[in-house]
Amino acid sequence: MATANKNLSVYDKTSIPNAKDFRFGIVVSEWNTEVTEGLYNGAIEALLDCGAVKENIVRWDVPGSFELTYGSKKMIATKKVDAVIAIGSVIQGETKHFDFVCSATAQGIKDLNVLTDTPVIFCVLTDNNLQQAIDRSGGKHGNKGTEAAIAAIKMAALGN
Repeated sequence: MATANKNLSVYDKTSIPNAKDFRFGIVVSEWNTEVTEGLYNGAIEALLDCGAVKENIVRWDVPGSFELTYGSKKMIATKKVDAVIAIGSVIQGETKHFDFVCSATAQGIKDLNVLTDTPVIFCVLTDNNLQQAIDRSGGKHGNKGTEAAIAAIKMAALGN
């Protein structure tokens, strides 16, 4: 397990650019809100801790993880952001739907990174059960939202 010996919330602030001059977009899936709100909270806390200005953070909600690609694309086109964090949670069920949603979402976010000059950070948990998702959205393994925010800051700095 990749997160077994790692806390996703730990970062070295001295190695991260100051985020005060960047504008961030966060697109959040409404599906599995217990998890996605935890991820969002982790992202916001890290962005603010690293100097981002609250007024320069735009949040949009979309129905599910599949819609993160379109939401991120529209945000890039209309909000002049330096980076987007796409937040979602897909939990394995009894059908192949999980596989299709995870694959399409990952491919869509990848495509945006190839086709646009704005980095889109993949903050989508793809877990086997709800407990695994909770453990990674502010639970015992920390918060993937925090990790995504740090990646967004670094990528925004790379693009400027």
